[in-house]
Amino acid sequence: MQRALGKMVVGNILANAALRNPGGTAIICAGTRRRFTFAEVDQRTNRLARALLGLGMKRGDILAFLVSNRAESAEIYFACARTGIVALPLNYRLADGELVELTAALGATALLSEQRFAASAERLRGALPALRHLIVIDGPAAGASENYEAFIAPLPSDPVDIEIGEDDPFFFSLTSGTTGMPKAYLLSHYSNCAVVLSFQAMDVTRNDIVMTVFPIYGRVGISWILGSMLYGIPNVLANFDAPEVLSQIEAERVTVVNLVPTMAAMLLPAQAATPADLGSLRAIVFAGATLPPATRDRTIALLCPEIYEYYGMNEMGLLVLSTPADRQRQPDSVGKPIVFSEMMIVSEEGEPLGPNRIGELLGRSPLTTTAYFDSPDKSAETFRDGWLHTGDLGYLDSEGYVFVVGRKKDMIVTGGQNVYAAEVEDVLLRFPGVADCAVIGLPDDVWGERVTGVIIAAPGAQLNAADLDAFCRQRLAGFKTPKEFIVEHETLPRTSSGKVQKFLLVERFAGRGGPSPLSQSLDAAVS
Repeated sequence: MQRALGKMVVGNILANAALRNPGGTAIICAGTRRRFTFAEVDQRTNRLARALLGLGMKRGDILAFLVSNRAESAEIYFACARTGIVALPLNYRLADGELVELTAALGATALLSEQRFAASAERLRGALPALRHLIVIDGPAAGASENYEAFIAPLPSDPVDIEIGEDDPFFFSLTSGTTGMPKAYLLSHYSNCAVVLSFQAMDVTRNDIVMTVFPIYGRVGISWILGSMLYGIPNVLANFDAPEVLSQIEAERVTVVNLVPTMAAMLLPAQAATPADLGSLRAIVFAGATLPPATRDRTIALLCPEIYEYYGMNEMGLLVLSTPADRQRQPDSVGKPIVFSEMMIVSEEGEPLGPNRIGELLGRSPLTTTAYFDSPDKSAETFRDGWLHTGDLGYLDSEGYVFVVGRKKDMIVTGGQNVYAAEVEDVLLRFPGVADCAVIGLPDDVWGERVTGVIIAAPGAQLNAADLDAFCRQRLAGFKTPKEFIVEHETLPRTSSGKVQKFLLVERFAGRGGPSPLSQSLDAAVS
C-alpha cells in the first residue's frame, strides 16, 4: 500500500538537483581530475539507463559492479534507481572466490567493472555463464565486453519512463563480514530516501562541500552521494590515501568528511609531516568502529575541532548521533537517537533494562531493513518482535545518552566473569607505544577463555610485557587484565568500515595452546 499520493524514490533525488541547480558542481572525481555538474550527472545517468535497457535488462534484474570512488559509481546507482534494475555493488577487496560466490548467489546477469579490476572481472565472467554482459570503465572493449563511454555516448539523455515504487528494491547491501562471509540484504527506495534524516542530524547545509572516502560499494558511501544530491552541494569522491585526502580538502575547501577512526589515525601523521590548510573543515564525522580517546583528542587538535560520531549498522543505518555539543557533555557516549529512530536495551531474557544497566542494544528506524536475503534463520535471529537485534552491548544513562561497550560475541567469559573487550581495548590504547589493538578470548583449559591482547606497536616502540600488565592492573580488575599479550607487526584485519575481524584473530591464535610467560610471549615478538 502506498504511503501517500506522492512517493519517495531515489531517481527523483538527482532529477530535483538537476532541476534546481543544473550548473552547480555535483561531483569532483579526485582520482580522474574530472568535474560534473548536476545536469551532466543527470544526463549521463539517463544514457546509462537506456544502455542497460538496450542490453535487454529489465526491472528486477541484477547489475553487479566493481567500481571505486569515482563519478561512474553515482551514475550506476542512479541508473539502476530509474530503471528498477537492482544494483549489486561488489567489494573489490574480496577474494575472487568470494566475489564469485556472492555474485552467483544473488543472480547478477551483467557486470560493470573498472579497468583496474579487469582480472577479477574476467575471472567472474569465466566462472559465471549467467553474466552475459561486461562493460569496462577506462579500458578497451575486448571480446564480449563494451567500453563504458562508448556504451552510453550515442543514446538520448531524456529520462526513461518506468514507474518505480518506494517499496521497490534499490540495491543489495552487504554486511561488513566481521564474523565470516558477508550477508546480503535489500534496501528499498524509501529507506534510502530516509537518509535525509541522517544529514539533517549532522547539521549538513546547502553551504557545505562534502568528501566521500568511505568505499561506495558500502551503504555509508552511497548515503553520502544521496545526501549531497539531496542538498544540491558538491561531493569530492576520493579513494582513501592520506596525503591525497588532505590535499583535496585544502584544494576543494571541503567542509565535512566522514571517516573511520583508522583513517584519522593515518591522516594525523601525514598532517603532522606536511601540514595542509584544513581551515575550511568545519566537521569530521566518525563511524564504523569505536573512536579511541587518543585518536579523538589528536583529531581535534590537528585536523578539526568539531567532531560528530554516530552509531548504527549496515542493516539499520544511522541510529544514534553524538554532536559537538554532546561531546562536551558526554565525551565517551555515541550520543542520542536521531528523529524517528528508537533504541531499547534488553537483558538476555529480552526484558527492557533501566538506566546504566548493560544489555543488548535493539534499534529501528525508517532506514532499517527487515530481513537478510535468502537467509531465513539469520533473519529470524536478528529481526524479531519489531526490532533489529544488533548483537552489541551497551547501556543508556539517565539522560538518554547511549554507551556501547562491545559485541555480545566480544564478551569474554573467563573464570565465570564477563569481560567486555572494548573496555580493555580502551585501556591498552592509552599505553604509550600501542598503535592499535584488539582484545579476544582464546580457549583455555583453566579459565574457559583467556583474555588476550593482540597489539600493534607504534614504529620504534619498545614494549615491555610487565609494564603493560602493570598499566592494565592499575586501571582494570585483575580478571579483566589480559593473561597474554601478542604483538603483531602487520595491521589488524579490518572490514572496509573499520571493524576488526576478530574471528580471524581467534582462528590464527587459537591453536597456540596455553599462554607462554608474558615476558617470552611479548618480548620475543618485538625483539
